[in-house]
Parts: sequence; structure tokens; C-alpha cells
Amino acid sequence: MMPTVLFVCEGNRFRSQIAEALFNAWAPAGWSAVSAGTEPKPPVHPKAVDLMAEIGIDIASQKPKPLDLDVAAKAWRVLAMCSMAACPIDIADKTEHWDVPDPADLPESQWFEIRDDIAERVKALIREIARTTPPVKA
Repeated sequence: MMPTVLFVCEGNRFRSQIAEALFNAWAPAGWSAVSAGTEPKPPVHPKAVDLMAEIGIDIASQKPKPLDLDVAAKAWRVLAMCSMAACPIDIADKTEHWDVPDPADLPESQWFEIRDDIAERVKALIREIARTTPPVKA
């Protein structure tokens, strides 16, 4: 079974969609990411689609999905984009809260900073995977 990382936020419209797409674009061989929302709100935010298109990643066909506890239980790690207060989830001691700002709390002109912050965190996660887990056999 392919190891999976689950990215979660409230609406699954922006932050977790960006994280999923970045991870899948850069993931080590045999790894994948999925995303979900505690209260999914379709559609994926058009600005998230635009911000990802700027860096050559197409998320236009992505759809917000509800959090599935079976998927979460099988994930290698669950990464909540929000704080514990906003996303009160802790699954099998493998949940990490990244506390990425909600784009609704910032002017739209700063939303690219959220994408770039998530990108740096995803790169660090991939470095951790490379350092601490054996390669996945195809």
C-alpha cells in the first residue's frame, strides 16, 4: 500500500488543496497526498487555482472532500493546516497542526504568501520523509 499524507483544513477549498497538490508534485516515489475538510465547502477557491497555475500546477479539477476517518487512520501523517482550536483533530498521535493563516483573515494580495509558506512546509516534510523512512518499493 502506498504511504499517504492527509492534509486537512476547515473548508478544503484553499490551504489543504494547495498542500495536497504541492506534495503530489514533489513527493518521493511511491508517496501520495490527499486532502479533506472538517466542513468542506465547494468549490476549490478560484484564487487557489490561480496561485497554483502561476507555479505550473493545475488544481482546477479538484473538489473539496469531507474528512474520512478511515483515510485518516491509514495515513502516515495527518497535517492540519489550522490550529488545534480551529481544527480540533488528533488522530492516533500522528496529527501535526501547521497553523497556516486562514486566507479569509488576510487581504487577497497576501494570499501568495500562504501558498509559499505551505510550499516551504511541504518541502520540509518531504525532506523528513527522505531522512526517516525507507524508500517505497514499486
